[in-house]
Amino acid sequence: MKIKIVVHEAEEGGYWAEVPAIPGCATEGDTMDDLMANLREAIEGCLSVEVAPPEPGGVERILELPA
Repeated sequence: MKIKIVVHEAEEGGYWAEVPAIPGCATEGDTMDDLMANLREAIEGCLSVEVAPPEPGGVERILELPA
């Protein structure tokens, strides 16, 4: 599986990266090797989160926000 990442240089040194396809999935590392190891762990964690199925007979709501 290929996943696009965006790597940034951190102002305080080191690097941080984000995964655009997985909102909220980001990590950091002092070196590029550290970053890549942390990134693999972060992606695995983000993809392994269990989402509870909706309650039977639950109410679905769709909210429309004004533009």
